[in-house]
Amino acid sequence: MNDILREFLLETHENLSQLDLDLVTLEKEPGERETLARVFRTLHTVKGTAGFLGLTKLQGIAHAGENLLGRLRAGELPFTPETASALLGVVDAIRRILAALEAKDGNEEGSGDFTPVVRAVERLTAANAKSAVATPRVPAAAPAVATLPPPVSMAMPASPRSTEIPAAPAEARGAAVTDSSIRVDVGLLDKLMNLVGELVLARNQIVQFGTAQEDPAFLGTLQRLNLLTTELQVGVMKTRMQPVGNVSSKFPRIVRDLAVACGKQVNIAMLGQETELDKSIMEAIRDPLTHMVRNAVDHGIEMPAERTARGKPAEGRLLLNAFHEGGKVVIELTDDGGGIDPRSVRDKAIREGLISPEHADRMTERELVNLVFLPGFSTRDRVTQFSGRGVGMDVVRTNIGKVGGAVDLESQLGHGTTVRMKIPLTLAIIPALTVSAGGDRFAIPQVSLLELLRLEGDQVKKGIEYVHGAPVYRLRGNLLPLVYLDRELGIEAASTERGELSIVVLQAGDRSFGLIVDGIHDTEEIVVKPLQKQLKEIAAFSGATIMGDGKVVLILDVLGLAQRSGVIAGAGERAIEAVPATAAKASEDRQTVLLCSSGDGARMAIPLAQVARLEEFPRAAVERVGRQRVIQYRGELLPLVPVARILERGDAGGRRRRRTARPAKDRHNGQAIQVVVHAGADRQVGLVVGRILDVVDEAIAGRSPATRPGVLFNAVVQDKVTEFLDLDRIIGAALPAGTGS
Repeated sequence: MNDILREFLLETHENLSQLDLDLVTLEKEPGERETLARVFRTLHTVKGTAGFLGLTKLQGIAHAGENLLGRLRAGELPFTPETASALLGVVDAIRRILAALEAKDGNEEGSGDFTPVVRAVERLTAANAKSAVATPRVPAAAPAVATLPPPVSMAMPASPRSTEIPAAPAEARGAAVTDSSIRVDVGLLDKLMNLVGELVLARNQIVQFGTAQEDPAFLGTLQRLNLLTTELQVGVMKTRMQPVGNVSSKFPRIVRDLAVACGKQVNIAMLGQETELDKSIMEAIRDPLTHMVRNAVDHGIEMPAERTARGKPAEGRLLLNAFHEGGKVVIELTDDGGGIDPRSVRDKAIREGLISPEHADRMTERELVNLVFLPGFSTRDRVTQFSGRGVGMDVVRTNIGKVGGAVDLESQLGHGTTVRMKIPLTLAIIPALTVSAGGDRFAIPQVSLLELLRLEGDQVKKGIEYVHGAPVYRLRGNLLPLVYLDRELGIEAASTERGELSIVVLQAGDRSFGLIVDGIHDTEEIVVKPLQKQLKEIAAFSGATIMGDGKVVLILDVLGLAQRSGVIAGAGERAIEAVPATAAKASEDRQTVLLCSSGDGARMAIPLAQVARLEEFPRAAVERVGRQRVIQYRGELLPLVPVARILERGDAGGRRRRRTARPAKDRHNGQAIQVVVHAGADRQVGLVVGRILDVVDEAIAGRSPATRPGVLFNAVVQDKVTEFLDLDRIIGAALPAGTGS
């Protein structure tokens, strides 16, 4: 049985019970106009929905009753006991058909013969109006009853005099859909959820007390209490879960109306609408999701003529997809429109004073596109009835952030845009890791937790490195930014000497970082309590909870903490963002260089002054122009130079060496290439390297002559031999004069 039919059965069963009461009331008080109008509306709804679902027998019976009620409302007929009996017969007939639908799992309306019921109602409807008694005329609250074709045959021929309602099928007299469902007020569910939360707190306190006990009977009872509380918690939380379809069901109408108003053709498809979220989360994302859909139609999808000129179908397409990922719900909205031009976004953000030109120059294309989330920014140059005020996407990000979620945007110019929201399943009771810093305890939601690290002894000194004053840790070849929790919160450190180091690796948006704490404790279920207004503005905290010992512990807002510490100031910028291109040298032997690796593991260095940007492209985006590999980059074709291959075959020396083995592909990132963008005097070039490692500023020691063309000299950097590249010779060998511009 599909969800629509199930909901129809539930609602209709409730309405039929009310109809019984209303018809009995009308038999005693025929002049009760409000009751008569309610009966008419109910039967009209049943008829309309039955027609939508293709239930022709049910539609015919309801239509006959609606016609009679129409004359009664108009004051053309009196409401007599015979009328009440006929309409109650209609109610019983509908109830029997519903029972048959339930018995056949929604596939059949049953074989009952309801022709006598319909004829009895039709006879009363056709009665002479002159026989009407003085019944108060009821003003029509709805259009006149539409005339339908004669109702379909209710069965094989039967006695025209009999008005007996056929009995319900034997299999339908068992459990019905109404027996397995119940409607509960939302306020009652909220109160029940709060009580369960308090029970969880009491459970936690008893469990903590029980750890010091040795009585087997007490411990057994405690374990039983723990299990039952957990099961009750899960059960109550399920009652609050709702499918995403409850929100998205209105979007086809919104898309249709807005497309008509804008003169566009847009179709929307929706996947994963059965994915469930807590009701409080659902309410929080309703408006942001609606705004995203409106934005996609108004901003994203082009006019039909423009789409046709670009070789696209005249009708634009939207795809709304919801699915579970990593303990969260991901909702993606994708359009196949014109995309967002990062250069236009950059220029307008600078004009509006939202960012500085220097900052914009260091931003990746993805970061530039995400500037649309800034307060006051709009891609429209004029205000319309739909957009242009610059308050939409900022509100989207703010509202999603309030429920512990994150929103991101990806766009490809000419091909479309995807807006992605990651939101937690619930905010009421969540698993969390307890940590301590500066003598205080804090809770970290487990959905943001990636892994735990512990450094001891010499690892503390050797493991922590600094990139221009910012601490980082080399985790499996990647630089992990570090944040000291006590320093970030401005609390006194428990100890200035750290003989050991505990690092909690967290995920904030699309970035990960390490949070250094004094101690890591247990993971347990916590009840989230809202913060008082004095603390709501502090970005580092998202709520509070009461621990097993009765003390209040603040819950860390991982995303807010990352933003506050500057960890996610810009995606993809890595350590280069903190380094100005004209960094001063401390001495003649001190240089700021970018360290890279080739495909075969050799280390290479490029002076940072020669580096414009660091980029990462999917391999599928690489194209060919003749023999030259290029990639579309900021409206231009960026020629790509495979550095390791040029060095290996000796082209940078002006002659071709005998080729040996091909450099191995980067095992860490086989689906993407890492590119150092070099801005020369007359052109930009993309230097393809195996992997971007680090940015360092230190004295260059142990210089020695180069061992192959394309290298200026060899030197020791970070205790490892490194080749300093001669970019002019490498680029000149790969791109002869006049090409690649």
